[in-house]
Amino acid sequence: MIFESLQQLSEGCKHTIEIVGDEVKIKDPEKLRNELIDTLIMTAVFSEGKDTKEAARWLIHRLASSLGILSASIQKLYEAMGRGEESGFTVPAINIRSLTYHTSQAAFKAAMKGEAGPVIFEIARSEIDYTLQRPAEYTAAVLAAAIKVGYKGPVFLQGDHFQVSAGRYAKDQGKELKAVKDLIWEAIEAGFYNIDIDTSTLVDLSQQTIADQQRLNYSLASGLTVLIRDLEPEGISISVGGEIGEVGGKNSTVEELAAFMKGYNEELKKAGPDLKGISKISVQTGTSHGGVPLPDGTVAKVKLDFDTLEKLSLVAIREYGLAGAVQHGASTLPSEAFDRFPAVRTAEVHLATGFQNMVYESQALPPALREAIYGYLKKEFPGEWKSGDSEEQFLYKTRKKGFGPFKRELWGLPETNLKQIMTELEQQFSFLFAKLGINGRQGLLKYIDLIEVVPKRPAALKQENR
Repeated sequence: MIFESLQQLSEGCKHTIEIVGDEVKIKDPEKLRNELIDTLIMTAVFSEGKDTKEAARWLIHRLASSLGILSASIQKLYEAMGRGEESGFTVPAINIRSLTYHTSQAAFKAAMKGEAGPVIFEIARSEIDYTLQRPAEYTAAVLAAAIKVGYKGPVFLQGDHFQVSAGRYAKDQGKELKAVKDLIWEAIEAGFYNIDIDTSTLVDLSQQTIADQQRLNYSLASGLTVLIRDLEPEGISISVGGEIGEVGGKNSTVEELAAFMKGYNEELKKAGPDLKGISKISVQTGTSHGGVPLPDGTVAKVKLDFDTLEKLSLVAIREYGLAGAVQHGASTLPSEAFDRFPAVRTAEVHLATGFQNMVYESQALPPALREAIYGYLKKEFPGEWKSGDSEEQFLYKTRKKGFGPFKRELWGLPETNLKQIMTELEQQFSFLFAKLGINGRQGLLKYIDLIEVVPKRPAALKQENR
């Protein structure tokens, strides 16, 4: 069910919740979890009425707050890791490209069963575009999932790869920087209190010195950090990440890390001596986003350079007080690789494509829907079919772009199909959380400040409830 008007929404909610000013009181908790939250999130994502969609998102946010579910920054935990007070785990950051409400439920369930420490839910700039999920929608889906499964506590929402495109920057620097700044503002407004700046695309390896290679990277990263500090809500210190090497490029070095941090810290001090800098640093150690598909559609095994990852993490911690290095492109690594991340002091590992693959390859996904998506990809993206690539390789590389156009069909799968997909995802999350050492680490959340930020109540909802 979807509410298509404010009147429908008001009528559908009145027996379960009550709006009192900027607060939402729950009259029937069981009905909220079993029925209303499903309708509210469907409305927040698919309603044709803009006012109704915004009202549903606001209600989800306020309901979550009333239940002790609050968007939070991981900054203070990462500071503790930088001081050497906490170690032995790696924080998973999950990019959800499809079925965000359902996938988040699976992740929360796995975390609750494992009494896990922090889990980050994130979405990259590029993913926002091709999955058709703006930050406010993503936030609503994750918070609604927490309500649905009975989770309480901090929810870590992260802007991943808020990236400056080298190509667009070369054509129009001002326009590209404005696009990234606007996205940062939009994400913070939506409750993203963790943001990874990615200006590593502008590293210029043709320059003679490493400092010159990193100059534009650290200068822009510093400027965007200042913007984030200006925009962050009172009492919240947003966790900011930097990046020294583009994923899929050459492996990062300690010298590059040192050059970036020296230049970044100097630039940041010019803006204000007390401004907090980045809390972690993303590096390249041999992975690529999505993995490398072979002609039969399987993914090539990647040899990740754990020695380099460990060196970079230890330098980041000991020399700069960061939580450590961040590993991208890890979800398609072999299972035996994941318990090595905590061992080499990796602060955070980003996981995306593996979950996408699970959805596409699940027996619960109707073959007709899968073929419809693949047919769409072949029709709409023929220019991305590289010479020499098999059909399987082309589909593997492009199928992430099928999630947005087919979002309604995926969310509308029969309940039995969705439950099977969620069960499969939950099992994988449980496996990864155990390997990454966050199970049994709820105590880590003691570092997290739970600060309520009350979003502005939609004007249309005020009128409806006079």
